[in-house]
Amino acid sequence: MRTKFVALALITASFFMSSCVEEMRPDGASTARKGNVKLEGLKGEEMAVLTTAPNVPPPITRKHATKVIIKLEVTEEVKRLADGVDYTFWTFGGSVPGKFIRVREGDYVEFHLSNRPDSKMPHNIDLHAVTGTGGGAEGSMTAPGHTSTFSFTALNPGLYVYHCAAPPVGMHIANGMYGLILVEPKAGLPKVDKEFYVMQGEFYTAGKFGEGGVQAFDMQKALDERPPYVVFNGSVGSMTGENTIKAKAGETVRLFIGNGGPNLISSFHVIGEIFDDVYGEGGTVANQHNVQTTLVPAGGSAMVHFKVDVPGKYILVDHSIFRAMNKGGIGILDVSGDKNEKIYSGKQKDEMYLLEGSTIQKMEAHVDPAAPLKELTKAEKLERGKTVYNNSCAACHQANGQGVAGSFPPLAKADYLQKNRASLAAIPVHGLSGKIVVNGKEYNSVMPALEMNNQDASAVLTYILNNWGNNLGEVTAAEVAKARSGGTNASSAGGH
Repeated sequence: MRTKFVALALITASFFMSSCVEEMRPDGASTARKGNVKLEGLKGEEMAVLTTAPNVPPPITRKHATKVIIKLEVTEEVKRLADGVDYTFWTFGGSVPGKFIRVREGDYVEFHLSNRPDSKMPHNIDLHAVTGTGGGAEGSMTAPGHTSTFSFTALNPGLYVYHCAAPPVGMHIANGMYGLILVEPKAGLPKVDKEFYVMQGEFYTAGKFGEGGVQAFDMQKALDERPPYVVFNGSVGSMTGENTIKAKAGETVRLFIGNGGPNLISSFHVIGEIFDDVYGEGGTVANQHNVQTTLVPAGGSAMVHFKVDVPGKYILVDHSIFRAMNKGGIGILDVSGDKNEKIYSGKQKDEMYLLEGSTIQKMEAHVDPAAPLKELTKAEKLERGKTVYNNSCAACHQANGQGVAGSFPPLAKADYLQKNRASLAAIPVHGLSGKIVVNGKEYNSVMPALEMNNQDASAVLTYILNNWGNNLGEVTAAEVAKARSGGTNASSAGGH
């Protein structure tokens, strides 16, 4: 039955295209015929420029409508979701989110959707910018090894989501099949210096956040709306480190924000910036000004633009904050330039203030004491430890182990590690509080106990002890198990 349906869709699309002809007018424009319908005022044709997030095609400068040809390939491929974690993504154009598409209001779009021969599933595309049955899904159901063609006129300007609508629809979206199409108004958008493409999505993996290997899709978690991952642009770290988006102080920035979902609403926020204008739900009129956080519904979008006045690292988050801090939903806008202390001074003074208490905030660890204790090799610890560190420690101690001055002590070339080598195994599982001195500087804060099994704790400690100028051997899972049972008291570890 599926084969007959796909064949019928292909025949229908072929008939539709064969019935479409063009007549040239004396002024060089064309009149496209689609059955008995004439499409007036088209001039020429062009191939669409498609870009991968966070990049955006250049603004459209032509003052006329044209025929735009879009060719997009569907792939099913294993790619990185987080360090040490892979996932079988279903993609539009080999990336998650799919390619950014930019056309002009009034353009006549000829869309070619190809499904690679090695795909296991039929796929299609539903563009929310399309006026017509299924947003194009009806005319684009494509079997592996086939190409479907359909056409539409971009009637309404705005920023629209597109996604796969082949059954089961939720699974196709949850595997990464979504992107954005901008139908630029005839008059264009207000000019800005930089434009970026940011799209949020959820991944429902069988394993918990950070669990290694190739992860499978978990339908029950999707039904329960419990994603281990909520990320920007398809993976943890897609917009951090070497992948940060960049601007200069004084420039104006526009973010095209989408939410592929499939389930969660995004509370989109840029820490340290205020949106000068928000085009809510992807419309073409700025409906609010001076906004801190804007809602982006599942299957919806928003446009925001703002001027970056001072340099700094501005963090993009879903302000449902555990998604950002614990599920991967973080990006960074790195702004360079000269300081302006009238706008922001940075820290001017650091004085002692009484803590609200010395109690360690514990995050319960679900560890089975009867589980067999497996010792990893040092090489395995270093590999696993890097993943655990990036997922659990880097937010505070930084990716390079430098820490944050006055708040989180450095781990790089840290004399504390050598002086307290015997008690380190207890820190991940019991936490640490009270005054410590690291490289001559005093820190007085609270590190919570972490949800981490013995193998992961030994791996991350070994990773720390062998990086950033440290050469202090390794920690065993047996040492961690002993510390967990009370053999070492982390809060009384010497620190001076």
